[in-house]
Amino acid sequence: MTTASTVAPGIDRIAATIEIGGFGCLAVNAYVLHGADPVLVEAGTVVGRDDFMHALRTVIDPAELRWLWLSHTDPDHIGSIPQLLEEAPNLRVITTFFGMGILNLFAPIPADRINFVNPGDRIELADRTLTGLRPPAYDNPVSTGFVDDRTGVLFSSDCFGALLPEIPERADELDHATLRAGQVRWATIDSPWLHTVDPDLYAGVLDRIRCIEPTMVLSSHLPPAPGDMLEVLLGSLAAVPLADPFEAPDQSTLEAMLAHAAAGAPA
Repeated sequence: MTTASTVAPGIDRIAATIEIGGFGCLAVNAYVLHGADPVLVEAGTVVGRDDFMHALRTVIDPAELRWLWLSHTDPDHIGSIPQLLEEAPNLRVITTFFGMGILNLFAPIPADRINFVNPGDRIELADRTLTGLRPPAYDNPVSTGFVDDRTGVLFSSDCFGALLPEIPERADELDHATLRAGQVRWATIDSPWLHTVDPDLYAGVLDRIRCIEPTMVLSSHLPPAPGDMLEVLLGSLAAVPLADPFEAPDQSTLEAMLAHAAAGAPA
């Protein structure tokens, strides 16, 4: 089920939940920034595109959208792009050069409907400026988050995501132990390269995010987090390089799952 709710003045969240058997639940979020040039951040999952578009229509007429900020090109971010391009004739997709290349493997987008962005670039809209940045954790080299100068909100792409027992409305409803465990688990799965970084050098990367002092952190895979939680979120990432690497289920696990399912199947 995909739902829509207001998370801050002028910002709505389009939210779904994915259950990952044995590992917990993962929030899958997109956001609408209302204003003179409405912006949609992410386009939902491929399998959930109909539900996504229905929820989106409860907060804005898609035809009014002017921009789609696509942080990266994974299937849980690009689902509704064809519908959005059709229903919003003035919509332009913000992505990177390589993001456009990857998208064109799915469904080519006319080049005049693309706007390139790189970390550090600014997208000047009628009533706000969006400044691109590289999140300190990511699973796709295209990944580009941004800071909205109008609200002070940091949109962090997959970074700060968490696998959780259940998904609350806000991240500050979670106790710190549950949040930290969920974030570390997610980062070891989604950004396994963090195990290869120097923790001291990585601390400098986290400091650059700390200097932003966002009013909120809106992640693709975490409930909305107020800005005063930033130290907690960064602390979880700082722990990842020395955390136990994720050990994925192997073929024997799959065979056991299939046998269990077959044993419980009706005759």
